Amino acid sequence: MTRSFHNSILRVNLTTGSTEVERPGEVYFRRYLGGWNMVADVLVREVAAGVDPLGPENKLVFAPGVLTGLPVSGASRNTVGAKSPLTGAFGAAEVGGFWGAELKHAGFDGVIVEGKSEKPVYLWIKDGEVEIRDAGHLWGLPTKETLNTIREELADDRIYCAMIGPGGENLVRVACVMNELKAAAGRTGLGAVMGSKGLKAIAVRGTMQLDGADADTIRAMARRAAQEVRDGERAAGLHEYGTGVDLEGMVEVGNLPIRNFRDGEFPGAGKISAENYLKEIGIGMEACWACAVRCKKVVAADTPFKLDSDYGGPEYESVAALGSCCGIDDIVAVAKATELCNANSLDTIGTGVMIAFAMECFENGLLTLEDTDGIDLRFGNGQALVEMVEKIAHRQGLGDLLADGHAAAVDAIGPEARPFAMEVKNQPYPMHEPRHKRGLAIGYAVSPTGADHVHSLHDIGISDPDEAGFVQNEQLRSLGVLEPMPMESLGSDKVRASLRHATLGIAQNCLTMCIFPGWHSRDLVEMVEAATGWSFSTYELMEVGERATTLARIFNLREGFTAEDDYLVARSHGPTRDGALAEGGIDPQELREALAEYYAMLGWDRQTGVPTVDKLRELDIAWAVEHLPGATD
Repeated sequence: MTRSFHNSILRVNLTTGSTEVERPGEVYFRRYLGGWNMVADVLVREVAAGVDPLGPENKLVFAPGVLTGLPVSGASRNTVGAKSPLTGAFGAAEVGGFWGAELKHAGFDGVIVEGKSEKPVYLWIKDGEVEIRDAGHLWGLPTKETLNTIREELADDRIYCAMIGPGGENLVRVACVMNELKAAAGRTGLGAVMGSKGLKAIAVRGTMQLDGADADTIRAMARRAAQEVRDGERAAGLHEYGTGVDLEGMVEVGNLPIRNFRDGEFPGAGKISAENYLKEIGIGMEACWACAVRCKKVVAADTPFKLDSDYGGPEYESVAALGSCCGIDDIVAVAKATELCNANSLDTIGTGVMIAFAMECFENGLLTLEDTDGIDLRFGNGQALVEMVEKIAHRQGLGDLLADGHAAAVDAIGPEARPFAMEVKNQPYPMHEPRHKRGLAIGYAVSPTGADHVHSLHDIGISDPDEAGFVQNEQLRSLGVLEPMPMESLGSDKVRASLRHATLGIAQNCLTMCIFPGWHSRDLVEMVEAATGWSFSTYELMEVGERATTLARIFNLREGFTAEDDYLVARSHGPTRDGALAEGGIDPQELREALAEYYAMLGWDRQTGVPTVDKLRELDIAWAVEHLPGATD
């Protein structure tokens, strides 16, 4: 094959049972690259305003990028997208593992699922062929049993699955889509969309070679990255420990969320740090497809909970959400809660933050033992954590309420619970503190998916006044962010840095390239050229990211979202009760002014955040004007 994409998108209508292959052409793939842009294109063009996210009119998109499936570190990922049942807004999540690469090797650049099956089904895709198969015998099974049953049924242990467990089946709005057992498309509740369509899994097996237009360059880049990982020059900490190192240091600076973002001190942080996980219960490290950075922990234990090592081990976001955010320092309890999230297809971040919300409500008398079915739902109770994960997955008792997210829970419990709801657009906060990293304050507020930590700027590394730390951030310097700036700044320089970082990050969400191998933008450009045969540039890459950002904004505006939905909750505007941020807090007016500048720098209206018609024309998406309420010239 002479390029890294097939010009082949599979469309499956589960209502009619029909399938077809669409070939949108080379310009489509160069304009969008895949991932976020493919999702946004489908949602804006095909999903009408006001559609029920859990109804048959919503569309579920599985979108690799033009680099996915190449034999190089980081190229394992795909995006999953739909109108989010959690936020009602643009929904997208990225995921690694093996499935995305396998789909490309099976001959497809994406899958669009529409309609709804009357009975549970799964898709079976192999080397360009697709079959809709009965999944009645799989419905209700956890992900491990689902994967094993499909492999046995189809007599192939090399089949990979994107699938849901009971959480997705039960339409839990923080449900995710699992690639195999350890990789989650976690945010925005996309597992519930999959469940609403009666789709249990997409099983894939591919044997097609995927080398790219210049296979020698791709192989050379892969070898270079692998050697630099071995030499400790690339992703050293991730390769050795995975994510979640030095949580005690994070407490010292105020970046570790503690007891629902309320507190600043957590003596047990070291117990749940990655170093201690590997020391106490770690049995190895694993990698996604073709990646030299083996960042995934595998753990095992027998007490106080029996752990199944097939589900891997907790990464940082899981450790913090199910650990410190819930006041829990029991590594086995946190690992068990993570395992249950993976088995039931639940987002560990959303699940942990919802449980932390309930714990604070319980400690303040807004929930009682009667509400919790006798569970002592206090911060620090590991047994309660594990029990609540199961209750959320199966919508039992209080879990049924928490399964619908903060907005529904506050409506049911009462306005006194509002201060404890840590969300943006109903998406629970990720596990980084915006009161510490002010670039994240901008990013959390403006992200079209609700609070997101991956494409938002983490200020560490650009704040050292003598540039000792800043010089290491060569990526931002190459994007024109040339001088360090204070962590607490929300001025124009921070806005510009946040915008350029986010634009590149979202471009990577279109390529669906992992950030952990540490590829520079110039590496990504070289990779795209070698993969596709195009003459590509960093300018074009950044424009792809801006295009995706703007299309997602248009979708949200059409759904009734406004600039008022770009916010942080009240708790973020004040201090923590103790610790490094005891005198912290983000000035709401400063944040609003920063967001206005952010809009303006994107070519959107400074007050409303509505993109201008001229900006859409510049981005080569003039077709989207008709979907833009209140567009201005």
